Amino acid sequence: MSLGKDYAGQDCSMARALEVVGERWTLLIVRDALYGVRRYNDFLVHLGTPRAVLAARLQALTAEGILEKRRYQESPPRDEYVITERGIALWPVLRSLGRWQREQYAETQLRYFRHADCGTELGSYGECPTCAVVVPVGDVIMDPGPGLDQDPSDPVSRALLKPRRLLQPIEPDPV
Repeated sequence: MSLGKDYAGQDCSMARALEVVGERWTLLIVRDALYGVRRYNDFLVHLGTPRAVLAARLQALTAEGILEKRRYQESPPRDEYVITERGIALWPVLRSLGRWQREQYAETQLRYFRHADCGTELGSYGECPTCAVVVPVGDVIMDPGPGLDQDPSDPVSRALLKPRRLLQPIEPDPV
């Protein structure tokens, strides 16, 4: 019996969610959007995904209301993809997946996520242990950890080596 391409007939919230975000590249695109990546070429160089796959995933995420396509240049016409509230709501999922991977496979810390107000590293559920609040995504500072390549080849990875707030658009240096 071959594996189907969807979860038709599944009466399950997780199956319905996987219909939207369960494809291999989708959560990585959402992660990058949370990190501030907005432009097609920046997603392309940072993720290394095939162009057709990236275009299809961006179109699907836009259709689902996870990203919003906005024009940033008229001549030639160019658009960027801005994460919406629906996309921001995936932050706890992405944070948990990253933390699970690091804990289960003893990976060196790639990034630290801290509360912008006090500098404390966030707890397992995105909470600030010092302030006793769940920290909104826009108040999270992302710092590079010791496991990151300190001399990456692509400009997006280089831009992400600097401490920065989530959701703030990245400005990669030209190559």
